[in-house]
Amino acid sequence: MNEPSTTRASQDATGTGSPSWELPASIEAAWGIRDRPHKGPKPGLSLRRVVEAAVRVAVSEGLDAVSMSRVAAELGASTMSLYRYVGAKDELLDLMADEAYGPPPPPPAPGQGWRTGLSQWAWGLHAAYQRNPWTLQIPIRGLPVTPNQVAWFENGLASMAATALSEDEKSSAVLLVNTYTRSEATISVTIGAAIQASGSPPEQWMGYYGRLLTSLTDPHRFPAISRVVGAGIFDRADPPDKEFTFGLDRILDGIEMLVRARTPRDG
Repeated sequence: MNEPSTTRASQDATGTGSPSWELPASIEAAWGIRDRPHKGPKPGLSLRRVVEAAVRVAVSEGLDAVSMSRVAAELGASTMSLYRYVGAKDELLDLMADEAYGPPPPPPAPGQGWRTGLSQWAWGLHAAYQRNPWTLQIPIRGLPVTPNQVAWFENGLASMAATALSEDEKSSAVLLVNTYTRSEATISVTIGAAIQASGSPPEQWMGYYGRLLTSLTDPHRFPAISRVVGAGIFDRADPPDKEFTFGLDRILDGIEMLVRARTPRDG
């Protein structure tokens, strides 16, 4: 779940510097609380068409190819016409990420348990990153305010609703899982791209890395690395989701300890 910054802070009427949260018109339009554009002839475009065209460019050509002019060309429209719907490229990127994530998985069924619900949430987010790896290149600039991302936040919190955690702890747990999921997906996508670029099978690529470490490290100076290489972990390619499963289970184990600590005991 990306965390776009789409607000502007300004001084309030008292001049105290209190933040004024002001959404760009394009984000309000995505929520359905503002129509775009406001004036001029009946438009031939829509905000959704603009965002979908930008996503198509990102999927086919990469995120670096996304520009207002390139998206306009995809739509057969003028560049200036896009600014009737999005005020800046950053807004477009936020909306593209929201479109790519889509709606969250269903909330946990009654009696399913918080761990199952939060695990499904994390796997759903991980799958969204795998489907749209270009979203991982969009910088995190703030907190989620776009419709699908807020829905993801709601779903994650709902998974923790039946626990005795404080609302602050629930939010922190969701943020922890979100941060881990994005980080692991970034590593997974990066390594996958490196393997693909090498033209070698995953097993061969991993084996080369093990031999490279052996040639670069001295067992006396790097004894821990030598033990890892000697154990043969680089002689095989693990299942694609092994690392994500391992890390997510350890994080959920830690949250479970906190949940148990917060759960009142009878007597």
